[in-house]
Amino acid sequence: MSDIIQRINSGNLWQFPGGIHPAEMKSQSNRKKIGRLALPERFYIPLKQHVGDAAELTVKTGDYVLKGQQLTQSRTLSKLPVHAPTSGYIIDIAPYPANHPSGLSEEMIVLQADGLDQWRERTVVGDFMTFSAEQLIERIYHAGIAGLGGAVFPTANKISYVTAGIKLLIINGAECEPYITCDDRLMQDYTAEMLEGIRILRYLTRPEKVVLAIEDNKLDAINAVKQALKGANDIDVRIIPTRYPSGASKQLIQILTGMEVPKGSRSSSLGILMHNVGTALAVKRAVIDDEPQIQRVVTLTGDKIPQPRNYWVRLGTPIQTLLQQIGYQADSRLPIFVGGPMMGYILPNPQAPVTKMTNCLIAPDHFEYAPPPPEQGCIRCSNCSDACPVQLLPQQLYWFARSEDHEKSQQYDLAACIECGVCAYVCPSNIPLIQYFRQEKAKIAEIKHKERLAEEAKVRFEQREARLLKEKQQREQRAQQAAEKRRQEIAQQQGEDPVKAALERLKAKKAAQAQQQATESAPQIIQTEDGEILPDNRNLMAQRKARRMQQHQQNAAAENSAAASDKPESAVETDPRKAAVAAAIARAKAKKAAAENSAAESDKPESAVETDPRKAAVAAAIARAKAKKAAAENSAAASDKPESAVETDPRKAAVAAAIARAKAKKAAQQIPSATDTEK
Repeated sequence: MSDIIQRINSGNLWQFPGGIHPAEMKSQSNRKKIGRLALPERFYIPLKQHVGDAAELTVKTGDYVLKGQQLTQSRTLSKLPVHAPTSGYIIDIAPYPANHPSGLSEEMIVLQADGLDQWRERTVVGDFMTFSAEQLIERIYHAGIAGLGGAVFPTANKISYVTAGIKLLIINGAECEPYITCDDRLMQDYTAEMLEGIRILRYLTRPEKVVLAIEDNKLDAINAVKQALKGANDIDVRIIPTRYPSGASKQLIQILTGMEVPKGSRSSSLGILMHNVGTALAVKRAVIDDEPQIQRVVTLTGDKIPQPRNYWVRLGTPIQTLLQQIGYQADSRLPIFVGGPMMGYILPNPQAPVTKMTNCLIAPDHFEYAPPPPEQGCIRCSNCSDACPVQLLPQQLYWFARSEDHEKSQQYDLAACIECGVCAYVCPSNIPLIQYFRQEKAKIAEIKHKERLAEEAKVRFEQREARLLKEKQQREQRAQQAAEKRRQEIAQQQGEDPVKAALERLKAKKAAQAQQQATESAPQIIQTEDGEILPDNRNLMAQRKARRMQQHQQNAAAENSAAASDKPESAVETDPRKAAVAAAIARAKAKKAAAENSAAESDKPESAVETDPRKAAVAAAIARAKAKKAAAENSAAASDKPESAVETDPRKAAVAAAIARAKAKKAAQQIPSATDTEK
C-alpha cells in the first residue's frame, strides 16, 4: 500500500498496453460555455438509471409533484431513487421506448410539466464538516447520485465500501473518447463547485493522496483548475498523455501508479477509489445545495447540429425534443449516436429520454458517417490483440461468441473486456467485435441469473422442508411431554392412568360384543330319548303359536262384530244389555272349549309330544278351530233366545256373566300351559 503513495509522489507516469489515437473531434463543441434549453412539456423518467435494481414507486397517476421530489424510494444503497425534474402532474406510469441499443421498452413515469418549475423545500448546508460521514452518505444516496463517467455505479454505495479509509483518491478528468467534451467544459465553467465536491469525497474516504488526472489536450481546463488551486495543496493535478482509452478506470490507475488491478477485483483492493469530475460536482450540489440529480451536462455535436455545444439537460427529456430545440433536421438515412463513436450505440427510437448515462449525442452528416462496410472473414492478423488495452485475445473470443461457447468465453476472460471498441476500430475485416462481445456477455449474464434463481429456489425449498420437519418434531415432543406429565401426576396421586383405563374398558366392551354375537349366531340343539340330535326350535315355535293365537282372537272379534252388524237395527238399539250378556256367554263357552282341548292334549303321553312336534302343532290348530266354531255357535244361539228370557231376571244374567268371565279368565291362564305341553 505504501508503494502506491511513493509511486504517486515520484511524479512518474506509466503506460498501459495497446491503445489507439483516433481523431479527437472535440473542438466542435468545447468553445462555448455550457448552455441551457427550454423545458419540454412532458418528461419520461425511467425508474432505473443506474447499475442495479430499480427502487419502489412512491407516486401514482394523477399526483402533483414538485421539482426535486422523490418518485421512488428504497432502503438499499444499490437501489437509487429518481426525482421529478420539474413540477407538474403524473399522467402515466407505463412502459415506453428505452434509451438502450436493444430498443425495448421499460417502465417509466410520465410527468406533464406545469411550467412553474417549483422546487420542493430544500435545506442548504454551509459547512459539510458539521455532518458525520454516515449522514453525508445518506444525503448523497437520497439525492440519487450515480457515477457520471459512464458506468453509473451508485455513488453512496461505492463510498460506503471504503469508509474505513483508502490510500489514493483519483478524480477522473481524462475524457478520452472523441467528440465528448462535457467534462472538459464542466471543469472550465464550474471549477470551484467541482473542487468542493472533491473535498467532500476526500472528507468521506480519508485518503492519503488526492489526484485529479486530466489529458494534455484540455489546456483550458488544466489552467482553470490550477488557477483555482493556487495556494492549496490538498489536491494534486496530474497531466497525462492523450491516448485512448486512458480514461478507463484500470488504465488510468496503471498510468498513474504503474500497478494493474487484479482480474475480478476492484480498485479498492489496492487502496484506490476513483470518481468522475461530473460526479464530484453532483456530490457538492447534493450535500451543500440539497439538489438531487435531476440534470446533467450533455454534449450535442456532429455536423448535423447547427451549433455544437454542451447543455444542461433535465433527465427524462425526450431526445427528439432536445434535438429539435437546437435546430436539428432529421434524416432517416443518418442515425443518432448516444455516447462517443467508440463505445456509443445507434439510438433505435428518438422518443427515448435522456438518462444519467447519456453524456453525448452525435448527429453526423454524410461526411462523418457512412454505413458500415460488409463484414468479412477473420484473417488472423492479430491487430485486435495488439491494440487491446487489457491484453485479451479478441479473435479467439470472436469465435467463441459466434459459436455460443460460453464456457470457453469465460475461460478466455471475456468479463475483463471493457468494451472500449479498440479491437473493432483496428480490424481490417470490419468485424463488429464489440457487438459480438456484448451479446455474449448478455447471454452469459442471463444464464447466471437463471442459475442464481434456481439456487435460491432450491435453498428456499430446503429451508421450508427443514422448518416443517422441525415444527413436526416440536409438536411430537410437546405431545410426549404432555403425556409424560399426566402419567407423572397420576403416579404421584397413586391413581390409575385414565387413558390406559379408557382403552382397557373399550377393549372389554368390544370383546363382550363379539362374544354375544358369536353366541347368538351359534345354532341351538336338543337330544331326544333315542339319542337323536335335533335343532331346538321350541322358542321359534312358541313365538309362532303366540302370533297365531293373537291372530285367531282378532278374527273371532271381527266375526262377532260382523254377526252383531247382521242383526236388525232395532234389536241392537232396543236393549244393549242383552247384546253384552250374549257376548259374555259366547266368550265363556269359547274359553271352556279351549280349556277342554288343552286338557285333552295334556293327557297325551310326553313322548308323543317330544317325538313329533309337527303333529302336536296340527292337533293344536284343530283344537283352536273347534273352539272357534263352538264360540260362533254359542253366539248364534244367544242371539236366537227370546228377549223375555234375558229380561226376566237381570240379576241372574249379571251373575251368569260374572261366572262366564271367571271361567274365561281361568281358561286363558290354562292356554299357556297347553302351549308348553306342545313344545
